[in-house]
Amino acid sequence: MAKQSQYFFLEEWLRSVVSISSNENGSVQSSTSSAQALIQAWADLRDLLKCQAFHARHLQALKILIGSQNALYVADPQAKLIISILSSQSLSLPQESYPLFFRLLYVWVRKSRQNSSVVESAIEVLSHIFSSIFCCGQSSLFFSNGILLLGALSFQTSASEKSKRLCLGLLSKLLEEDYRTIFLSDELATSTLAGVGYALASPVTVNFRSILDILFRIWDRDGGPFGISQGLMLLHVIEWVLSNPANLHTVDIIDDVRELLENVEPAHSSVAVVMTAAGVLRTINRSGLTGFMRIKNSVEDCLEVVANALAAAKGVDYHPLHCMALALARSVSVSYRPSILATLALALLTEVFPLQRVYDKILQFPEENRASLHDEIKDHLSSFLFKEAGAITAVFCNQYAHANEDSRSSVESLVWDYCQSVYSWHRQATLLLKGHGHYQLISDMEKIAESAFLMIVVFALGVTKHRLDTRIDRDTHLQISVKILISLSCMEYFRRMRLPEYMDTIRAVIVSVQENESACATFIESMPSYHHLITYDGSSNQSQMEHPWSTDEVQTARVVFYMRVIHTCVDRLHASAFRNTVAPVMFLYMGHPNAKVARCTHSVFAAFVTSGKDLDQDERALLKEQLVFYYTQRSLEGYPRITPFEGMASGVAALVRNLPAGSPSTFYCISSLIQKATSLCNAVDDLDIDLWKNWEGELEPPKKVLDLLLRLLSLVDIQVLPHLMRLLAQLIVQLPLKGQNVILNQLYKQIADSDDVIRKPALVSWVQSLSYLCSQGTDRKKPELVGESASATTTDLINLNRVSARL
Repeated sequence: MAKQSQYFFLEEWLRSVVSISSNENGSVQSSTSSAQALIQAWADLRDLLKCQAFHARHLQALKILIGSQNALYVADPQAKLIISILSSQSLSLPQESYPLFFRLLYVWVRKSRQNSSVVESAIEVLSHIFSSIFCCGQSSLFFSNGILLLGALSFQTSASEKSKRLCLGLLSKLLEEDYRTIFLSDELATSTLAGVGYALASPVTVNFRSILDILFRIWDRDGGPFGISQGLMLLHVIEWVLSNPANLHTVDIIDDVRELLENVEPAHSSVAVVMTAAGVLRTINRSGLTGFMRIKNSVEDCLEVVANALAAAKGVDYHPLHCMALALARSVSVSYRPSILATLALALLTEVFPLQRVYDKILQFPEENRASLHDEIKDHLSSFLFKEAGAITAVFCNQYAHANEDSRSSVESLVWDYCQSVYSWHRQATLLLKGHGHYQLISDMEKIAESAFLMIVVFALGVTKHRLDTRIDRDTHLQISVKILISLSCMEYFRRMRLPEYMDTIRAVIVSVQENESACATFIESMPSYHHLITYDGSSNQSQMEHPWSTDEVQTARVVFYMRVIHTCVDRLHASAFRNTVAPVMFLYMGHPNAKVARCTHSVFAAFVTSGKDLDQDERALLKEQLVFYYTQRSLEGYPRITPFEGMASGVAALVRNLPAGSPSTFYCISSLIQKATSLCNAVDDLDIDLWKNWEGELEPPKKVLDLLLRLLSLVDIQVLPHLMRLLAQLIVQLPLKGQNVILNQLYKQIADSDDVIRKPALVSWVQSLSYLCSQGTDRKKPELVGESASATTTDLINLNRVSARL
């Protein structure tokens, strides 16, 4: 709560806590010219009383004084001047001057210690003004500022009890009769409710319940208050009244509010009831006192009654639902009630994050209505409800933490279904909007979805803390874990920042999933199938229209999520599930133009190749051999245009380390790499030695493949090593002399640094022979001769038989 001591005026405090900007100029003017202007303004008002004629300069004088109200001090002499002007029978004052005179008297009341006789005179004059027929036809400012002044006078100790009763009676009359005008805008409502706040905090408490009863009755009347901001003002007015240190009757007043809330009538507005109850709760919770527990329970019972009605209506009347969510968010703490938990879930999923409603309008409304929908989304982004999303989520999670198992399960199902709906409909909506170029509409829509993702993460973390423990059975534990993973996969596209809560949630659920075969299988089965990914909606209708899967960012984000999780639990995944479900998707996204996405798929392949020491070993070993052939083909055909080298290198390193010695798949992979390196090198012109040394520009792709081949000399098994050395020698001798020198120098260093006592002798002999072969100046331009020379010389000079014997 903002510090009330910083504000002289209650309406300014209300604006600050509800974040409403004032149309009035409240700036402090401290310059000499400003001071002179104020002095002249008072002089003009004194002249008005003398000449008994109101001119334009007098209205300007009033505006100058009001414009400096924060710096203005109105003493009793100035107050007497204003009272004399208002009570003059011979003066004809324009309508627009009355709100200004009322405001000057209000500044006097709030900022000075008044003489009781002057206060009584002011009340007498105001009584005449507000009791006469003169009130008819006056402006809304007249009534709102009049209520503000009457409330402030009833709050002051300098007025007699009789005068305070008179002020409260006039205020009640104006409030009930003119509610259609005094709540037309937030600015008017601020002044009106500030006046009501002063009146409710008045030492004369006999009118307390009657004023509240009037508020309760007018709130839903035709033309009565309806804005969310005005409901929040009412909440904070109640808070101010009950926590105001000047009020010596706090306990009695809280009891009065409690009795009123316990006896709500059909004519009472549910919005006013909810906001008043929230104001009481906020006061009690912030006080830290335990003596109000009976009152707190009673107020929460009242909220539960309204929540029951809202939950039964399922959001048909959205305005009370908004107010309920905001009221609970600002109550600081509310005890668990099943209906309150259900209402908060309904509010979050349908009103705070109204994505389903947005998607429906995008897919059903014609193109010409897109502009109005965009305006609606922008209004929602700036609304109180959306700005309080974090606070509403916090109350929701707190209610969940104290709920019973049935309520928890019900709410969880709502949230998980919401995630799947958002994923499904967001894909369709963005595809349609992109087709018409509505990129700004997509961006604003996704701002709502990003906040919804944060809510889902916080809620999911709460679920892991309160449900994934020893109190529930193992099957339920696994079901909840899998549902959390599936839900997070649906919302993964909207994860735009690093969140500790997100990582904590993933860690909490992945531990149980990756250790259980059935949980792994269930999670994998939920992944979009290959057929679903490449067709528009995954079904057989729409003539199997091809879907641009590589440009579907929402779908891609979800697939990447699955790939990351699969990487951690592949050991518990049966080979058949990997072959039928994971492999098609993995190989599809291996060709994704986004290198980050493609790297994930290579990581999954590497994880699978290194996995499965205890699970279906024979079937898995056979599948590994089969997948290597297609993996090699798929990776190399996309390099360097699509395939990220780091991903391919990790996959190749994994397969040469983990496939059985002498595996045909390894021989195939080595041969394919040599062919790819040869084609890349043949496509490069004979460049300068500086470029060969630095491997710049065109040389970078072949350099990476050559580096990988050289690294494989220390990784492949000894049955494959002679094959690798022979093919690598054939490739190196085809390079231009400058390239040969660079590669040989790299080989010398690599072999010299090696501590492999088994391979090193053979590699030393091989590189010496290769160096000699390169020094003979083999003609690179005649590959058919190079092939013969390389093969013969390799057999003769490198002497592979002798190398094999040494190995």
